[in-house]
Amino acid sequence: MHRNREVAESFGADAVRYDRTRPTYPAALIERIIAASPGREFLDVGIGTGIAARLFQAAGCSVLGVEADARMAEFARNAGAEVEVSTIEAWDPAGRTFDALVSGQAWHWVEPVAGAAKAAEALRPGGLFAAFWNVHQPPPEVSAAFTEVYRQYAPELPVSRAPANLVDGYLGFCERIGQSLRATDGAFGEPETWRFEWEKTYTRDEWLDVTPTHGGHSLLPPEQLKALLEALGAAIDEIGGGFVVHYTTVAVTALRFPSSPARGEPHGPSAQTVAGRTDKKGEHTPGFRGESRPSE
Repeated sequence: MHRNREVAESFGADAVRYDRTRPTYPAALIERIIAASPGREFLDVGIGTGIAARLFQAAGCSVLGVEADARMAEFARNAGAEVEVSTIEAWDPAGRTFDALVSGQAWHWVEPVAGAAKAAEALRPGGLFAAFWNVHQPPPEVSAAFTEVYRQYAPELPVSRAPANLVDGYLGFCERIGQSLRATDGAFGEPETWRFEWEKTYTRDEWLDVTPTHGGHSLLPPEQLKALLEALGAAIDEIGGGFVVHYTTVAVTALRFPSSPARGEPHGPSAQTVAGRTDKKGEHTPGFRGESRPSE
């Protein structure tokens, strides 16, 4: 995913729409990240328009954003965030360190090895790495109808080939991020995965409003995008004009060690914890595997 810079830097084509229509994040996620961090100085990688940053700011955190798309960065600045325009791989911390590095809907655009190394450089001892995604899953009958529309009107988009269970794909991606953090010579403790479940109801117009912000859609020719949206609208009309989307917010987290442990020593207080998931009640369950990749 990180090699597809055209898609990665396409979301700013309509930053206003992106900020207006993209869903927020569960309060339980924000609270848990803050509770797990040693302080409240945060670095937000791929800050976008600042959707997550504003939640952390409202909770009393200071946030510095790093954003590759200058259009998204400008929107976030206008909304009250401090933002430096750069990819995280090329960004220079200039000696600055942070209590937490957070990344919402963005870390899949980061080169894994370079990203993990930069995270280790930017975090203070005990600092928290937390990358997270909202994964939407419409009802099966809606997903089936949408897949047929995409296969007809936009077969080049990944969503036309999406697996039935998108969550498994994101969980698999979290596992691969965990592997990159483990490969930093003991800079991080054993990664954990948190999971939060929630729902959101969409009307026809609301879904058609958010759809152009999904990965790759803004790169479609205008007439093709128009035809796609019309076909999606017709499919929604056939099921009653609206539907409930089940969201799973997944996060992969790890703590920064004060220094690399000696070879053979356990990697910190969470060394006994295998990669797993935490649901909205805070319960930890066993690990996961997945092969599909996120596209947003």
